[in-house]
Amino acid sequence: MRSVKLDGRCTVRLIEAPDPACGAGEVVIATAVSALCGSELGTYRGAGQESGNTGHEAAGLVAALGDGVTDLRIGQRVGVSAVVGCGRCPYCRKGQYTWCSQHRGYGSMHAERFVAAARGCHALPDDIPWDVGVLISGDGLGVPFHTSRKISHAEIRTVAIFGVGPIGLGSVLLQSHLGRRVAAVDVHPYRVARAKEIGAEEAIDPNAGDVVERIRAWSDGGVDVAIEAAGRPETVKQCFAAVRPGGTVVFNGEQPSVALSPSSDFIHRDITAVGSWYYHFHEFAGMVDLYRRGLAVRKLISHRFALEDADAAYREFSSGRTAKVLLQIRPEA
Repeated sequence: MRSVKLDGRCTVRLIEAPDPACGAGEVVIATAVSALCGSELGTYRGAGQESGNTGHEAAGLVAALGDGVTDLRIGQRVGVSAVVGCGRCPYCRKGQYTWCSQHRGYGSMHAERFVAAARGCHALPDDIPWDVGVLISGDGLGVPFHTSRKISHAEIRTVAIFGVGPIGLGSVLLQSHLGRRVAAVDVHPYRVARAKEIGAEEAIDPNAGDVVERIRAWSDGGVDVAIEAAGRPETVKQCFAAVRPGGTVVFNGEQPSVALSPSSDFIHRDITAVGSWYYHFHEFAGMVDLYRRGLAVRKLISHRFALEDADAAYREFSSGRTAKVLLQIRPEA
């Protein structure tokens, strides 16, 4: 089968790899579509990956069943959660795989076939097209949706999103769909323009002036919620400065340690800070419902490439001139 290989130093090629085999509790998926994620860029720009690839968002058809798999069938359309739990603990029984102490990740999904855990597969209803299915079963909409459930209070009216790569753009789309006023912050002109197109009321280039002052002026003293989706320590500090007293800071972006003061950053202004990683498996149904009620999920997609053009796909994605980028393995996807 054909599979993407990340050689490092911004070089990607397509190779012939053995067809994967599934173990007990696993399935082989014939890939219809996969999506690039910002978390892959470190490997792409850095040393690369010796085997497999960094792909972890995909949807396709069940092609083989491992021992013990009884709730899926050959030929079934599925979207795949890359994160799965043990399947036995209290968190797993509630569909909260990311909280399982034994959770693990599956990858190598930028290929014609890949292996996934059967309990990580979401059956895709017939009215969910491939391109929507890959976003609502993976990071693309999963992270913004999971984040939205942590800031569901009706009194929240203003949201600033720092970093509008694919995850940040997902929050722009979702928060504006929920009727909130959204400000988007990013250094890439394409992305701030895209944020405006999909619902942001205000789009801010942090190089064009004091971003905190602009947000505080726009929101009449500070936003209700600031979402950190850039993964940068300086952006964390800006989030705390831009949020109003009694407001909330949400962490989406992975990053190193950041120095924060319990007194000035939290206590004296009654600030709440929460983390939000991936999504809970049980939340998939909520995303399907949102799509059916009009959430324009496809607006998150800016580029589509054939599998053989993966090098061009990564190059464009790395430039900051894209929203979500898809690799279409099945022509109809």
